[in-house]
Amino acid sequence: MPIRVLIVDDHTLFRSGVKALIARQPDLEVVGEASDGLDGIKRASELKPDVILLDLHMPGLSGREAVKILASDVPESKVVMLTVSEDAEDLIETLRNGASGYLLKNIDTQTLLDSIRRAAEGDSVISPQMTSKLVRNIKAGPAVAPGPLEREKLSPREREILVFLARGASNKEIARALDVAESTVKIHVQHILRKLNLTSRVQAAVYAVEAGLTEAGTKG
Repeated sequence: MPIRVLIVDDHTLFRSGVKALIARQPDLEVVGEASDGLDGIKRASELKPDVILLDLHMPGLSGREAVKILASDVPESKVVMLTVSEDAEDLIETLRNGASGYLLKNIDTQTLLDSIRRAAEGDSVISPQMTSKLVRNIKAGPAVAPGPLEREKLSPREREILVFLARGASNKEIARALDVAESTVKIHVQHILRKLNLTSRVQAAVYAVEAGLTEAGTKG
């Protein structure tokens, strides 16, 4: 079965371009379009797509507001922000509110297609320049700082994998870097989410940065 995609963007020409691109892929299918957040939520509830490409700034209900509702109403759908905004605050807020990825509209077409596939498989997908902003802009004093006891729940291997998650690495990339089976990485990710009471690998990535684990990982 092809990966089912819903495009939510207020620019008709942009939607048409993405739709035409996806139409040429045998494993991808656009099942619907919407021009604002409110209509996007309605269409997502009806269609239950695998991946939702969601613009950030739209008239009416913005993507910033819609992502939280989508994460709650259609949790089985992976929401990927597709935007021109390089603002770190937009990145952090949408990831915290349930987005599975954050892509800039200036990415090349193959990266977009690969990101849709990765998101459908449960991977986090973040444009490289936004990943670096994620690491640089989350400070040591977040509103709710992760406690040391929470961090101590993780094994050394789980901490190592958490660093890779913060960098946006896929399970396959992590497995290759650590010379382990991809299935082993999946099990570790599941353990990390359960131990930290998180629901997605993107939330785990944000947690890693807030806890200072990425800095420790890069130094080690």
